[in-house]
Amino acid sequence: MKFFRNRPKGEFMQNRNWQELFMLAEHWKSDLLFYKDDLRFLRHLEDKYFLWIKAQTDLENIRKAGESILKDTRDCDELLELVDKHLAHLSTLISETEKQNQKEFRAEHLELKEAVSQFIENTKENRRQLFKVIEFDVETAKL
Repeated sequence: MKFFRNRPKGEFMQNRNWQELFMLAEHWKSDLLFYKDDLRFLRHLEDKYFLWIKAQTDLENIRKAGESILKDTRDCDELLELVDKHLAHLSTLISETEKQNQKEFRAEHLELKEAVSQFIENTKENRRQLFKVIEFDVETAKL
């Protein structure tokens, strides 16, 4: 994944303590909240831009970009819920003296990390596509 391209290899997630995993999950939540605001801005931009489009092909391209942004918004909300549940579970694990289901929880943590990084990658690509459509239409309108 591009977002975590410099992450340590091997058993990194298996060897981190609960507090470190908690801090990482909080970082994911912060990133997701940023992307939630970013997606709100992109939806607003797409709505405003939609009014100015003249060519049918541009309408189709902006519609596709808008659908991707809506999907990203739903994905972001879903991931925020999962991260919140994960943080609550981590809080419980931190306070427990007996750590049960550690292996399963760490696998869940790794899976959630991969989902967040894939979401970020998809969102960035959809943002680029929206800007490309808008830029192309603005440039051709100047001619």
